[in-house]
Amino acid sequence: MFPMVPGHEIVGRVTKVGRSVKKFKSGDIAGVGCFVDSCRKCSSCKSHEEQFCEKHCAFTYNGTEMDGKTPTYGGYSTLIVVDQKYALKIPRNAPLEKVAPLLCAGITTYSPLKRYGIKKGSKVGVVGLGGLGHMAVKIAKSVGAEVTVFSTSPQKEKDAKKLGAKNFVFSKDPKNFEKLAGTLDFILDAVSASHDLNAYLNLLKRDGAMVLVGVPTEPAPVAAFSLIAGRKKLTGSLIGGIKETQEMLNYCFKHKVFPEVEVIKASQINEAFERTIKGDVKYRFVIDASTF
Repeated sequence: MFPMVPGHEIVGRVTKVGRSVKKFKSGDIAGVGCFVDSCRKCSSCKSHEEQFCEKHCAFTYNGTEMDGKTPTYGGYSTLIVVDQKYALKIPRNAPLEKVAPLLCAGITTYSPLKRYGIKKGSKVGVVGLGGLGHMAVKIAKSVGAEVTVFSTSPQKEKDAKKLGAKNFVFSKDPKNFEKLAGTLDFILDAVSASHDLNAYLNLLKRDGAMVLVGVPTEPAPVAAFSLIAGRKKLTGSLIGGIKETQEMLNYCFKHKVFPEVEVIKASQINEAFERTIKGDVKYRFVIDASTF
């Protein structure tokens, strides 16, 4: 058991361990990501892809335990008990307020970038510069990719380039897309509002991939020829399993890739919620659990 420090994903000090626990000892720093349990027996679980558990993935917040009934409260709890298999190792000297968002935005963007082999010289597009998008920029830049940010907010250009993007495109003007047709190897789409996917698919090179991690509420029309012409791929991605999440953490600790955060008190949660809706956050809120 350990008290939670930031947000829905959790980082804190281990206060008590069971007799069978070998992975942690009292006083260690541990993290809990987007889920706390899974069936452990299905093909996804056995492949270290617990987030796709075919029976039930017990999400850390706004979900249920494996019984399908007991609610999970995530970062709004005062303590959490979790099996060591679903907890992540955090160095004692890590900046805890910046570690918790890695367990969400970090793994959500690291996983597809890794899966599609993004490396030095890759040309990567990031659609949307928010909580997810800004981490995509940082991680892609850290491996040596050339990053282009697409945003409907022209005022974000300065931030995009400060975070590591080489190029910035104001996406409300269709003319800005014309010269980029067929130039990108990969696009990570982090926007959760309705937008034209075909316009972005046209920017991919032959065999390029566009991965959705944003979740718009309305279905998006996709023209078949947007995929057929160039043998392009449109796919999605959801966080990562425990093994890959630990790999991501180790990478970010080694290369000092951390999110931009604003630490808030518990009394500011409602205010932070309203600011999030308005897009007024750079770029993740983190709750200091000592203020609950």
